[in-house]
Amino acid sequence: MDRLMMFFATGAWVGYLPKAPGTWGSVLGVGVWFGLRNFPLPHYLLALGILFIFGTICSGAAEKIVDTGDPGLVVIDEVVGQLIALTAIPAKPGYVLAAFILFRLFDILKPFPVGWLDQHIHGGLGIMLDDVVAGLYALILLQLFRSLIAG
Repeated sequence: MDRLMMFFATGAWVGYLPKAPGTWGSVLGVGVWFGLRNFPLPHYLLALGILFIFGTICSGAAEKIVDTGDPGLVVIDEVVGQLIALTAIPAKPGYVLAAFILFRLFDILKPFPVGWLDQHIHGGLGIMLDDVVAGLYALILLQLFRSLIAG
């Protein structure tokens, strides 16, 4: 069971790639998005919710398995955050790249409350929440940009 939890928490072992596992996790998130992008929005959001729940469970288990708080090899949080950033955007390279860059910036810079969540909420939920908020920040900016272009 531990192996299955680690497999999921590390994004099918992507978290073990050298240098910048969070970036690799975000790349994986873009790959997962390609598989989900044509889902109707309610189904996409359901899949995202399921990934969040499983990610929370597996992240918490991974913390205990490796005996480290918020281990860098856990990247399911980046996958979920990236999927949030990519929600309801056009399948155009510019938008995908912008979502990727914005999510990574918010995940790295940790503007409030991202940094606060990262420091104060622990366990699987804490691992996931800061990336969820970083993804929401990226999503909001992208949707504002889209509405300005369309308007």
